[in-house]
Amino acid sequence: MASSSSIIAVLLLFLSSPFISFVASQSAAKTFIFRIDGGSMPSIFPTHYHWYSTEFAEESRILHVYHNVFHGFSAVITPDEADNLRNHPAVLAVFEDKRRELHTTRSPQFLGLQNQKGLWSESDYGSDVIIGVFDTGIWPERRSFSDLNLGPVPKRWRGVCESGARFGPRNCNRKIVGARFFAKGQQAAVIGGINKTVEFLSPRDADGHGTHTSSTAAGRHAFKASMSGYASGVAKGVAPKARIAAYKVCWKDSGCLDSDILAAFDAAVYDGVDVISISIGGGDGITSPYYLDPIAIGSYGAASKGIFVSSSAGNEGPNGMSVTNLAPWVTTVGASTIDRNFPADAILGDGHRLRGVSLYAGVPLNGRMFPVVYPGKSGMSSASLCMENTLDPKHVKGKIVICDRGSSPRVAKGLVVKKAGGVGMILANGASNGEGLVGDAHLIPACAVGSNEGDRIKAYASSHPNPVASIDFRGTIVGIKPAPVIASFSGRGPNGLNPEILKPDLIAPGVNILAAWTDAVGPTGLPSDPRKTEFNILSGTSMACPHVSGAAALLKSAHPDWSPAAIRSAMMTTTNLVDNSNRSLIDESTGKSATPYDYGSGHLNLGRAMDPGLVYNITNDDYITFLCSIGYGPKTIQVITRTPVRCPTRRKPSPGNLNYPSITAVFPTSRRGSVSKTVIRTATNVGQAEAVYRARIESPRGVMVTVKPPRLVFTSAVKRRSYAVTVTVDTRNVVLGETGAVFGSVTWFDGGKHVVRSPIVVTQMDSL
Repeated sequence: MASSSSIIAVLLLFLSSPFISFVASQSAAKTFIFRIDGGSMPSIFPTHYHWYSTEFAEESRILHVYHNVFHGFSAVITPDEADNLRNHPAVLAVFEDKRRELHTTRSPQFLGLQNQKGLWSESDYGSDVIIGVFDTGIWPERRSFSDLNLGPVPKRWRGVCESGARFGPRNCNRKIVGARFFAKGQQAAVIGGINKTVEFLSPRDADGHGTHTSSTAAGRHAFKASMSGYASGVAKGVAPKARIAAYKVCWKDSGCLDSDILAAFDAAVYDGVDVISISIGGGDGITSPYYLDPIAIGSYGAASKGIFVSSSAGNEGPNGMSVTNLAPWVTTVGASTIDRNFPADAILGDGHRLRGVSLYAGVPLNGRMFPVVYPGKSGMSSASLCMENTLDPKHVKGKIVICDRGSSPRVAKGLVVKKAGGVGMILANGASNGEGLVGDAHLIPACAVGSNEGDRIKAYASSHPNPVASIDFRGTIVGIKPAPVIASFSGRGPNGLNPEILKPDLIAPGVNILAAWTDAVGPTGLPSDPRKTEFNILSGTSMACPHVSGAAALLKSAHPDWSPAAIRSAMMTTTNLVDNSNRSLIDESTGKSATPYDYGSGHLNLGRAMDPGLVYNITNDDYITFLCSIGYGPKTIQVITRTPVRCPTRRKPSPGNLNYPSITAVFPTSRRGSVSKTVIRTATNVGQAEAVYRARIESPRGVMVTVKPPRLVFTSAVKRRSYAVTVTVDTRNVVLGETGAVFGSVTWFDGGKHVVRSPIVVTQMDSL
């Protein structure tokens, strides 16, 4: 028998072997993204890839190489190796791969689009414009993606139709002109790689989100569309003839990794898309500076080449400063309701009928009353939230259960109730959600109610000796007033990076939107949901973003020479600020009047955006000047812009002078007394050659605003005119209110149909 000392010696020898050290280092390895100065490549290397794989990381550890939106690569290496590479003179930036999250029929008419007139006919429904959708892929067999009567694929298109699990070249057509999938970052980050039992290693959509957003932006007319009878009618996208290129960067239950998103940007720029729709945002609640934000970097690379990028504002509202995707070259879209709802009322035994919503399509309760119980009465928060394994069947069997919203998916709570023997569920908002409601395709009879109604139902259940309730499902109702209303979940301003740039830019329909769905999962997305549906109804800024992407396609088709900034300007300066009751837009979470921090410039109105009169253009040089103005140095800016830059040395520019369609005057809190700030804007005439515009000022309360000159004269020779807006405020007297800001506007009129409005925000805030 070997002695213990010899065994220890062998173990020590084994543990010190290169193999073990390699395994140890590999276990600590992570994916890092490297931003490289492409001009530093030694001439001995034939390609950047050869340089990267020779000097920076082994070939087997490189995941993606980026050429088009910036020079660089992503690789699986240890943090120590990444730290060493940071010191390489050609390395501009290094950041760890992060996970992002998805921001999860009547809406085109609600935007002012009508068949055979206005923007749809003048843009030929967006024909030949290509929208790249960065999402969970696409379910190509849906009617929404038919290529019937579409012309040939535009000759400039260079994209491909990648093959993979249940997806091949036949799944692309003249509608879906390209489809790619990006899995290397995901495979490296997930132990065991992508779960092929629930996912397709291909562009095919296992989640549904990508199919929904693609058809919202550009779905063809699909007659007799509905979700289990709800929202029945004709389903169509905003730009029905636009072409779709699917870029699958997000994976079911796994989110979306920065390295894969950047690879999609790189491919989409090469392929030749005109619009990029990205309903994705930070998953950690932290706003990164632009040079550490791959969505900001990728979208700059796209925008600098003339591609319009539309992104979602995030679903962390109604909290202030919750808006995401803040880069000024991205159009950031918040969410609103439309004039359609799916009412379901909770009926209590004392005769009260409390309003809620639901998309439940199973056997109704038909007025039958059941005992109602609130598990949170015991004080256990997990039980009140109806989390997995928290409900005691003895207490809930045969009853309608009141569940608090939060911590788990809304539809999953109903499944927990069902497993415990409950017959129905009333889902109650908390104070943070207020009265904001979205419909869900529940697996049991269930409805969602607002915070106030939820409190009343809980009070009834706790105070009545024998509380009973029922749920009355009332189907689909259209013509709801008021609408639009700012969705309570929609991300709110101010901008947490640069408050001089108002975000969100505008709002669009994002509540209870009907669009195409995958066959891989049921309408709830739960593994236990066996139902199949051609269409599904979803809510989120994810749904609002593709409305603007489709709108950009229509505008690009009608005005091929417009820049991405001009297209955004046309949308922002022509928005609606009143609802269908002709009253100011209201905030769903409070029931009070909303502000530009909630809706940006206002609600998208495509009918007017077609002919805005004036636009505010922004060039790549303007964006570079903006980045200089916020304190970024040339090397930092090169991380974003790809090429070396110079910042002005004599006089530091002001971020408020970026030629944005909205105006924000930020005063430091330390300044006391009367202070002024002047910003410059340059308007480009895209209407009649000979035109005279006059300014109308709506000054914020307690603020003086002047515009010079108050009149802009355009001729066939003079298409651009600049003006100065001076904001003067006495900080001792101005009352900024709950939002910390006051709001006004400057509007230019030509005496005809053109009304070009820019919101003005005045606030006090120290540099962030």
